[in-house]
Amino acid sequence: MKLDILAIAVHPDDVELGCAGTLMAHARQGMKVGVVDLTRGELGTRGTPELREQEALAAAKVLGLAVRDNLGLADGFFRNDTKEQLAIITAIRKYKPEIVLANAMDDRHPDHGRAGKLIEDSCFLAGLRKVETSVDGQVQEAWRPKQVYHFLQDRYHEPDFVVDISEVMEKKLEAIRCFSSQFLAPKDNEPQTYISGSNFFESVIYRAKMLGKMIGVEYAEGYTSAKMIGVKNLADLINHTT
Repeated sequence: MKLDILAIAVHPDDVELGCAGTLMAHARQGMKVGVVDLTRGELGTRGTPELREQEALAAAKVLGLAVRDNLGLADGFFRNDTKEQLAIITAIRKYKPEIVLANAMDDRHPDHGRAGKLIEDSCFLAGLRKVETSVDGQVQEAWRPKQVYHFLQDRYHEPDFVVDISEVMEKKLEAIRCFSSQFLAPKDNEPQTYISGSNFFESVIYRAKMLGKMIGVEYAEGYTSAKMIGVKNLADLINHTT
């Protein structure tokens, strides 16, 4: 299955927090979008890997994904090395996305920045034909996404561009709520965490409002790009501000 946009992120729920609105907005335009989670989030303070998997599948239905895979890399202990790169390269060549959305290159959680660099490097290597991968004995063709964009996460970075998600903001919040073990978590026997309280959930809304204000819309998601962004037509850069 060829995808137009593939979001690759280290933890189940990273995509929901960072780029769910973008995925849904483009799915509504008829594009095929999907997600590859690198780990099962097994080191998370709350919940279990099995529960996180169920939550991820529930969120996938809300997002309207064509596919959601999990590569099963080691949460917290994955490295930007050959084994992990080849796993991601195989997924990229399988889905042949035009655009990849990835973790931030630097963030509060060290997994995020390490994953951002790993994904960026893997996207480049996926385009080298002498890097060999196969699935079920079938050799894969080289494929390099045209763009890799990194969504903003906990730390604020000045975005290179923002995407209007006003029409799908409520669905984004619904997708986040699917991870009930992690967000807006009750005062149960498990410890409260940095992300489990209402303050964190509200900060997601405030961030989207702030980014939306930059372009005169209600809500937006922000991205950085290591590669220069170019357009053929200046009309593609029409400002939303009224």
